[in-house]
Amino acid sequence: MNRKDFLSLLGSAATSFSLLTCVGGCTKTGSLSSDTIGPSNIDFSLDLSQSANAALNTNGGYLYKSGIIVARTKNGQYIAVQQICTHENSSIVYQENYSRFYCDRHGATYSETGVVTGGPAPRALKQYNTSLDGNLLRVYS
Repeated sequence: MNRKDFLSLLGSAATSFSLLTCVGGCTKTGSLSSDTIGPSNIDFSLDLSQSANAALNTNGGYLYKSGIIVARTKNGQYIAVQQICTHENSSIVYQENYSRFYCDRHGATYSETGVVTGGPAPRALKQYNTSLDGNLLRVYS
């Protein structure tokens, strides 16, 4: 193999590798996975008297269940949205002091109703209904 053929082959290989890397990276960040859409047909109850759900007995507390983040606002209301950020599949947290949901991976912020308020998130979080009956908190679509 002469030098010209070798360099041509090397250039083709580098171009192919670069193209595959770009396509793989662009596909991951450029498309929505089913995780970023939020679970459907949700209907579960949380017994607030159980220690596993104790975080919801305090304003500002939150927990994850079935792909949902359930939180208690500083006013004592229960709210629920999808757990996964619509930007890049990271779990969000509830920040009571700012009355918002926050993704610490890239800084996306959402209101307590899931509306995008900042950052790279392309769309709102899916919101779920809540109702309290005694110690049972129901979360449903």
